[in-house]
Amino acid sequence: MLARTFQNRLPAGLAPIANGLVAYASAEAATRVVRILAILVIARRTSPELLGTAAFALTLFELIRVLGNAGIGQRIIAATDDELAALCNTAKRLFWAVCLAVAAIQLTVAAGLFFIAGLDEAALMLAVLAGVYICMPPGLVQVFLLMRDGELPTTARIGAAQTMADHFLTVTLVLIWPTAWAIVLPKLLTAPLWTVLTRRARSWSSDAAAGYAPLREFASFGPAILGSELVAALRIHADKLVIGALLGSEALGLYYFAFNAGLGITLSFVAACNTVIFPMLCKQSGDQDRGRLFRQSFVLSLVLLAPVVAAQALLAPYYVPVVFGAEWLEAAPYIALLSLAALPLCAGSLIGAWLRARKQPLHETGLAIAATVAGLAGLAAGSTQSLAAACAAYAAGLALVLLPAAFVHFHQTKTATC
Repeated sequence: MLARTFQNRLPAGLAPIANGLVAYASAEAATRVVRILAILVIARRTSPELLGTAAFALTLFELIRVLGNAGIGQRIIAATDDELAALCNTAKRLFWAVCLAVAAIQLTVAAGLFFIAGLDEAALMLAVLAGVYICMPPGLVQVFLLMRDGELPTTARIGAAQTMADHFLTVTLVLIWPTAWAIVLPKLLTAPLWTVLTRRARSWSSDAAAGYAPLREFASFGPAILGSELVAALRIHADKLVIGALLGSEALGLYYFAFNAGLGITLSFVAACNTVIFPMLCKQSGDQDRGRLFRQSFVLSLVLLAPVVAAQALLAPYYVPVVFGAEWLEAAPYIALLSLAALPLCAGSLIGAWLRARKQPLHETGLAIAATVAGLAGLAAGSTQSLAAACAAYAAGLALVLLPAAFVHFHQTKTATC
């Protein structure tokens, strides 16, 4: 009854965004149970050292994978009806070219780890994960068309299905084969599931009669969005490399566990904010309407996220030993501190959607660089004292950049004109 009353009081233009966020939140709620089970089994069947090995390989994978976010899909979302067919034809070719190039880069990094750094196991993991890029291109045009069509509940269900399959497979493998490979392999094995579900949800094939859009159509989005995504990935994933280098594998295992049990859960909502709000902002007729929708979306997102963050931070000392085991009670303060970073990251995600909709992705890149430098600098400085200080300084660094930026953009939209 309370949820229905809240929904009825929303402005009419905000209803689609609320529905999209609810869809992603519902999908996240469904996967959260499985994720907790997976983390629970991993925590009880592995050691921090083993978890640190998997964390290193997966962190490199996530950092390299961002190179595939070249703004191609965002151009599809922002396309007019007349130019859509030609843009999709070109996008299909670009997706294949980019994914194959990223796979080659990842294999090169894996070779360097193997022959130069002597990190044989991590190198093999990274090489195997390059197979993910072969599964992606057949479904990429379709998934961005779904977003453009406003079918956000569908994309949320597809993402949830892959995530749940990933966690179920991880639990199964960890139980029968408690190694770092049991955490890494499911990323590859569930990639085809995403492709199959996406292609079933949205039919599309190249229309030769429409021709091909010139590459310059993607130039305004590509470099800037790639830069923003790469910097954001460094902010989210390079922290593990900093912790591992400064505090060692055991601390990295604790940090990786705390990150996934705390901030890792709310990051899905943070990413959903950009995914849901960007297409809606693109449909607005001018900056006044767009600014109004941005402000309303900003308030709604924080209202939904803040209670979750508060619960994670305040209740961590109570639920960690009960759910994950007493041996992981040491990680409770880190979970509490890292969960606070979700609020500034959510603000940054919303600002990014606003700037992309206004075709100002370079501004987003600059903000992303500033936030990354502040967050990682705080993490490195805090690491000289303790892991807890590192977590606190990481969240504080992000907040010092992203929250003031959110305040400025929020008030600037009130006077924005077409």
